[in-house]
Parts: sequence; structure tokens; C-alpha cells
Amino acid sequence: MTTLAKARFAQIVLPRIDEGYRLARWLTGSATDAEDVMQEACIRAYRAIEGFAEGNARAWFLTIVRNVAYSWLQRHRPGKLVFLEDLSPVALQEIETGGLMNSAVPTPEDLLLAKQRSAELQKAVETLPLHLRETLVLREFHGLSYREIAVISDIPIGTVMSRLAKARQSLLSRMKETEQ
Repeated sequence: MTTLAKARFAQIVLPRIDEGYRLARWLTGSATDAEDVMQEACIRAYRAIEGFAEGNARAWFLTIVRNVAYSWLQRHRPGKLVFLEDLSPVALQEIETGGLMNSAVPTPEDLLLAKQRSAELQKAVETLPLHLRETLVLREFHGLSYREIAVISDIPIGTVMSRLAKARQSLLSRMKETEQ
């Protein structure tokens, strides 16, 4: 590789390593596995850096991370098939109004409950099927637009919206189950 390629890699990829790791962590469900995915993703990005045309570097790198994560999961984990129902009008209303997370946390007791709730939410996110978890993480944790998620995941925007709705509905259901 040339010095120019090394400089481009440092400019384009290195600032996004943490974000790529977080995506890999959510997709694989394991810190150790995410490290393996990131190592391979960085190697692929380094090899492809000269071919990267100016554009959305974040989407380009996260696409590489996503693709490596899926390849890694195919090699190391069995697949699961999960069917979910579409959003009900009641659940849609809860999502639009903030649902379970719309109250303030002013007291120490409330902070402790919020911490417990956060752990429950993380567990619920980790149990989502991979394709739903990926979409939810890219939207809610990485703040990507529907269009950016569609490009990264190589799916239509309508599918992104559908997956996001299903992921949110599933999370609402799982969180309600833990309340009881």
C-alpha cells in the first residue's frame, strides 16, 4: 500500500473505529466476537480504501462492518428464523408518545430503577433477531437516517421502516413482560 492509502485509511476509517465496534458488538452480541469482526473489517477497509470514492465514509465503513459481521455469524453461529406481528395501533401510539420511557428520573431510587430498566432493555435488544437488531441499532444508537440504513443493509427504505417498527413492537412486548 502506498503512503496515500495509509493516510486515507487514517482519515476515513480510524475516526469511525469505535462506532464500527459498537455496531459489531450489537450484531454479534459479544465483545470478543466484535473484536474479531472489527479486525477483519479494518483489513477489508484498508484493502478497499484506494477504491473509495468521495461520499459518505461513515456509511461505507459501517457497510463493511455489517457485511463482515454477517459473514462471521454465518461461519460461527447457526441461523434462527423468527416471525413477528406488525404493530398494533395501541403500540404505535405508545411509540409516538414515548411509551415506557417518558418520565423524568429525579430521585436516587428512580435512578436505580432506570439503571435496572436499561439493563432489561439491553437484554431485550440482544434477543431480537439479527436483522431487526441491526436496523434498530443503526437507527437508535447510531442515529442513521432510513436512507443510510437502506444503503448499509442493501434493502429498500420500506423494509427499513418495517423492520424498525417490528423491532420496536417486539421491544415493547418484551419490556411489558418483564414488568409483570
